Amino acid sequence: MNISDKMAGINPVRLGPDSEFKFECHKDVKCFTKCCKGINIILTPYDIIRLKNRLELPSEDFLALYTEPQILEKTDLPIVTLKLLEDDDSKPCPFVRDDGCIVYEDRPTTCRYYPLGMASLVHKEGADDKEFYFFVNEPHCLGFEEKKEWTIREWRKDQAVDIHDEINSEWTDLVVRKRSFPPNIKFTEESKKMFFLASYNIDKFKEFVFESSFLDRYNIDAETVEKIRADEIELLRFGMKWLKTILFKEGADDGSFQLKEEEGSPS
Repeated sequence: MNISDKMAGINPVRLGPDSEFKFECHKDVKCFTKCCKGINIILTPYDIIRLKNRLELPSEDFLALYTEPQILEKTDLPIVTLKLLEDDDSKPCPFVRDDGCIVYEDRPTTCRYYPLGMASLVHKEGADDKEFYFFVNEPHCLGFEEKKEWTIREWRKDQAVDIHDEINSEWTDLVVRKRSFPPNIKFTEESKKMFFLASYNIDKFKEFVFESSFLDRYNIDAETVEKIRADEIELLRFGMKWLKTILFKEGADDGSFQLKEEEGSPS
């Protein structure tokens, strides 16, 4: 989900996976790195995992140093945005230098999409046609004058944003689903804390799962326990399924989140 103040420059035309455009960004383009300043980028859960591992920081330290807490409009959900450098009037990204991005291989999802944005219209029920793409047109961007041709599908694959979207999909679905709720229906503060924990503070969420009474309360199979112990992506997916259960009162389809005291009870 790409949400940015840059939306003021959005071309309203909805684009599909096979829509074509010309664009290329490289060091010889005169506007190089200008799009990395004065930005408002919401970080996704997978962004946090990639960046905190790149910087060799615990997730809690990364959040404290490089992000700012926000409330996502129309959802009342806590999210984080990238913290910009305040000692420069242009407010650049902390990872940008004159010769480019120092974390380029692990850059956030929104950066990978640029100059595109992606929007989800409604809570998904397995249909792909509920997403559309758009151009984020900024006056300073000269990348559109380059000759390289793409389809949206080709651009997403080239930038590996398709992988980011797949990993973030359940989180995105939770956000979009909450957005569809009437404004007067709100989560409790405790529920919002759990949303933030499972979404962003992956190291603390791992502690919560393995060092609290979590595994004593839920009937989690041994194979899943080993997967989430060894793999942060599996742990993130596990966390999103758990949030679906506690926030929307929906048990996982495979029964992974059945409380142990419910075992053997009538169905």
